[in-house]
Amino acid sequence: MGHIEWAYGLAKDLLETTLPRRWAHTQGVAAQAETLAPILGPDTDTLIAACLLHDVGYAPDLVGTGMHQLDGARYLRDVAGAGDQLCRLVAFHSCADNEARQRDLFDVLAKEFDQERPDLARALTYCDMTTGPDGRHLDVRDRLAEIHARYGPEHVVSRSIADATPCIVSSVRAVEAALSDVRQADTG
Repeated sequence: MGHIEWAYGLAKDLLETTLPRRWAHTQGVAAQAETLAPILGPDTDTLIAACLLHDVGYAPDLVGTGMHQLDGARYLRDVAGAGDQLCRLVAFHSCADNEARQRDLFDVLAKEFDQERPDLARALTYCDMTTGPDGRHLDVRDRLAEIHARYGPEHVVSRSIADATPCIVSSVRAVEAALSDVRQADTG
């Protein structure tokens, strides 16, 4: 079994029944990853697997710190036996260092996991931050507004997303520009 199939099965087992809306989001994020094949080439499979696994830390049985990125990466590393690259992508997805700072977990996160290559980290942020909770594609600004509305202004997630907005928007715009460049080269 390939790592996409493995990641799909694991994420489905952890999210489908207990968090069906999160599972719908996860599937939409993975579908977004498939659209990045023109710019990622052979790294697309790794990105798809990371997209499938990026929110497993929300699964009720995995919650430890309350920071889903860290909880998910720890589970993947310690229980599921995932490779280092997948664990790094999950640990730092969508500018998670901002949430880690809000939760006083940055030193823990940085000690346990290295950051991943910027191009793959940006790609995962793009996929996550352009997919709504129901799995449909959204503009990044609409996605950010949806997160703020869902959590409310005082929640740690809203505060961390507010801090991360420049990083998130920059990541999304960089991926959109790379896709545009590839499309222009194909038609030129």
